[in-house]
Amino acid sequence: MMRISVWSGDLSDSYLRLIAQLGTDCIDFNRSTDFPTAKEQGYPDLEEVLRIKKKLRSLGLEINRVTLPDITEKFMKNQLEGEVELENTCKALRVFGEAEVPLARQRFVGDVFDYLVTRYSSEHRGGYRSRGEILRPVDRSIPFSLEEIEDWWLHFRKVYENLVPIAEDYNVKLAIHPSDTPLPGTPLGGVGFHRVIDMFPSRNVGFIYCCGTRAEAGGLALVLDEINNYGRKGRIFQMHFRNVRGSLATSGGFEEVLLDDGDMNMFKILLELKRVGFDGCLNPDHIPFVEGDGPSIHQGLAYSIGYIKAQLAALAAIP
Repeated sequence: MMRISVWSGDLSDSYLRLIAQLGTDCIDFNRSTDFPTAKEQGYPDLEEVLRIKKKLRSLGLEINRVTLPDITEKFMKNQLEGEVELENTCKALRVFGEAEVPLARQRFVGDVFDYLVTRYSSEHRGGYRSRGEILRPVDRSIPFSLEEIEDWWLHFRKVYENLVPIAEDYNVKLAIHPSDTPLPGTPLGGVGFHRVIDMFPSRNVGFIYCCGTRAEAGGLALVLDEINNYGRKGRIFQMHFRNVRGSLATSGGFEEVLLDDGDMNMFKILLELKRVGFDGCLNPDHIPFVEGDGPSIHQGLAYSIGYIKAQLAALAAIP
């Protein structure tokens, strides 16, 4: 059964009551430093994770996903203390495994080429605002040489060679997110994304599939094809569920929008997920700012949760 997850926010009692009241099922921890001890020692304490898990369960919530310590340029460029990053992410995965957290994400520096796009605040119906991006008028050649990209993959392999056995020992699913923005040549774009499961065929290795990011590359048709490809292989562990207008391929840019206000029919995505047997969480991750929202975007959050719950109810009514 598909469920709904949202970001951990500030973990205040007020925020957790709000998302529980709205019908959220699970929490995703999107930063490795969401656990205070991780800031101090590079990885979280087991007692701290268990304490937070207990607090969430008191409101009927579960931890769906955590984020491991970032792999930065220190490791990817063989700099001083780079090996410490690898040690810390392995320690963190063991801690989360002990706490029986089902899903962990690893981030890698260098999987996006932000300097090739310009970001701006886009305005939509009634004045709600969201992220937009357009390609910069610069040299369109691939920004990295093939040798540099292969070196990125060499370091990626080393990290996963250490993490995958730990994930298997604790039965934690190890997930990677596609390159966002999905520019040509990005390591985790459409071609490189599949390379992860080719390189590591373990059933514990898969994806946080972001339909918004992939639509930025090629629209709904690409999204449905990739859900069919990865989903029937059992490699989609979570969905980032967001809508966009435009794509890099068709308009040289895109704008994120509310779930009902973009180019994609989101119910078609749910139908395809159901068809391939997906039973993970849907997270409406990049939520636009609507009237009355502050930094915590509670209005947009409430809209997004309600929209998804309605679509899941409609999906359940289909024999």
